[in-house]
Amino acid sequence: MNEQQRIADWAEETLRGMTLEQKVGQLFVTWVNGQSADEAHPKNPDDFGARTAAEVVKKYHLGGVIYFNNEDRDNVESPKQIAELSNGLQQAAKDSETGVPLTVTIDQEGGTVTRIGAPATEYPGAMAIGAGRNTDNAASAATINGRELRAMGINQNYAPDADVNSNPVNPVIGLRSFGSDPKLVGDMVDAQIRGYQEAGTEGVSAAAKHFPGHGDAAVDSHDELPQIDRTAEEWRKIDAPPFRAAIDAGVDNVMSAHITFPNLDPSGDPATLSKPILTGLLREELGYDGVVSTDALEMEGVRELYTDAEIPVRALQAGVDQLVMPVDLDLAVNSVLDAVRGGELTEQRIDESALRILKQKAKRGVIENPFVDVDAVDKLVGNQENMDEVQRITDATTTVLRNDEDLLPIKDKPGSVLVAGWESTARGVAVTEDLAEHIGARGPETTTLTTGAEPTEEQINEAVAAAENVDTVVAVVGNAASSPGQVDLVNRLVETGKPVITVIADVPYDAGYLDSAKTVVTGYGYNKPTLEALTKVLFGETAPQGKLPVEIPDGANPDQVRYPLGHGLTW
Repeated sequence: MNEQQRIADWAEETLRGMTLEQKVGQLFVTWVNGQSADEAHPKNPDDFGARTAAEVVKKYHLGGVIYFNNEDRDNVESPKQIAELSNGLQQAAKDSETGVPLTVTIDQEGGTVTRIGAPATEYPGAMAIGAGRNTDNAASAATINGRELRAMGINQNYAPDADVNSNPVNPVIGLRSFGSDPKLVGDMVDAQIRGYQEAGTEGVSAAAKHFPGHGDAAVDSHDELPQIDRTAEEWRKIDAPPFRAAIDAGVDNVMSAHITFPNLDPSGDPATLSKPILTGLLREELGYDGVVSTDALEMEGVRELYTDAEIPVRALQAGVDQLVMPVDLDLAVNSVLDAVRGGELTEQRIDESALRILKQKAKRGVIENPFVDVDAVDKLVGNQENMDEVQRITDATTTVLRNDEDLLPIKDKPGSVLVAGWESTARGVAVTEDLAEHIGARGPETTTLTTGAEPTEEQINEAVAAAENVDTVVAVVGNAASSPGQVDLVNRLVETGKPVITVIADVPYDAGYLDSAKTVVTGYGYNKPTLEALTKVLFGETAPQGKLPVEIPDGANPDQVRYPLGHGLTW
């Protein structure tokens, strides 16, 4: 008997032994509160009617959980703690009536979407990897990421992002996309899926997202329901190729998008709840038969048209298997049960999804090896070999867009450098301070002035005054397209006559608005390996290798291209 048949036989036999309640439980992935499976958490009674996360797993016969590192869902303290949490939750699942281990999931894309930071290895985001143009590097980054996640007991990663970021003002995808070229994105998606999944039971299930493609959105689906106005022909040409590549690569999971796409489904339903999109296009046209998951069901994009009781039922009717993060788990589970008992859903439909989920777990070795060695975590996660390899990969991504004054590479090391400008208020990261630390390690005395996303006139004047007392100025911008103050800051610093290097720390589209900046560099992010790679380029330790993975329009004339796809200077 081959492995595929063995997995199918096990899944079917297990399914036959399950009650309806147990099968429905397998379809749900929820957040958990706290950093331990067995400690009571004050939010659990209100969220789940239980004291501990372990009790939640047993109560609802859960199929999966998802980890976060924010104030509301503080699951992340250290790699070893995460491994202990995973083991505790898996023990609860093993001790439950079904005895089926959990799909333990996370959003660990790299770059700006990083739930587990240092001392775990930090990774460049997708757009940086796209700039590197190297599929072997893309696969290597995913392999390391997947192995570290698995060492912490996580067996599914909601990555890679398969969206083609064709809209420069997209507020939610941006750096999370490999680029604006469908073939480039498809090649990188294929490589990363291989990296995640070819490690077998030492890797994780990958999830290509967000089907049918979130790249042309103009609003954030966390807050409202975007509408994509492409034609069906344009969708097949632009958005579909990366998902075809993902399916050809054998991706375990495809995540839906909370977007409307009238030319694919004129009903106005979000794709997550659309049978024409999830069954008609994904299942039938593209031939996908793996697990389909929803994006988080607590997002406003999926909640605009239907109630929280209707959403999980409609998602299953559309073709979804894995229901992620409903607002009210108890309501969602009972809504599905009621729909089966009332005839809106058949038990056969539940069986189809439960069977796919069970097969995925068996395929990734979760059934046979749900637990991890806690004592081995510190050796496997964030080790020097992994960090060195990721730094090598990141070093190939920095892109120099403009070097009109021949400032780069810096030939005479400055004695003093002012680093002024943007910080990521959403993530609490003072990019100026982090970049100054990397520059200072090369010898210059550094001064920082963090002006934030909206510099005031007073802050700009302060930066100009500080520039008079240093040899070189580094101006940091992020999303300057929507911040005239950041553009004004750069203009005023350039007017001082000091050498000014402008660093774009977020989406590279800012370059279309920086008319006065003569020296412009982007690293597509601001985590440690990204800023180290960028600093190496500034000081001539490495040559810039990155090529733009997107087209950058002229800020004043968006129909005109200022920097074409593939642009990037080197020396």
